[in-house]
Amino acid sequence: MALDRWIALIFVTFCCAYGYLAFFTMDQLLPPFMQRNPVWPSTFPKVLAVLGALTGLVVLLGLEKPEAGKGPSATDINLARLHEYKIGQALLLLGLMVLYALSLRTAGFLLATTVFLVAGSAILGERKWHVMLPVAMLATGCVWYLVQQVLSIYLRPLPYFMGT
Repeated sequence: MALDRWIALIFVTFCCAYGYLAFFTMDQLLPPFMQRNPVWPSTFPKVLAVLGALTGLVVLLGLEKPEAGKGPSATDINLARLHEYKIGQALLLLGLMVLYALSLRTAGFLLATTVFLVAGSAILGERKWHVMLPVAMLATGCVWYLVQQVLSIYLRPLPYFMGT
């Protein structure tokens, strides 16, 4: 079985377990006045579980591929040529994501996100620092403003030692 189908099998298994929790365990703890609502807190997880399982089944059963007799596509993962893929870049990005999540509280949202965006684009090959830095700062500022002011969700903007 191909790698994409193994991943799809794992994904379908996860969606089935998630769906079981959403359909059978989440609604039991609701207070009686919430049980009469048309939309429950478990509605979105139920939709996600069903759509995820259906999507995984499409990949698992091979329904997304037009014809199986034409041979491998250019987008298929070739395990014999795995060394030619940019696995190092992917692992560096995953490590950067973990580092970002760990530094978000101590460094503050503005600094951590700006550094994450600049470092991530540098890992992906961008070398125009005069473009990367302003774009990362503008994007970070816009996201912080929208989350902080529009959605009223507090994000620590600056490092903790600056007293915010």
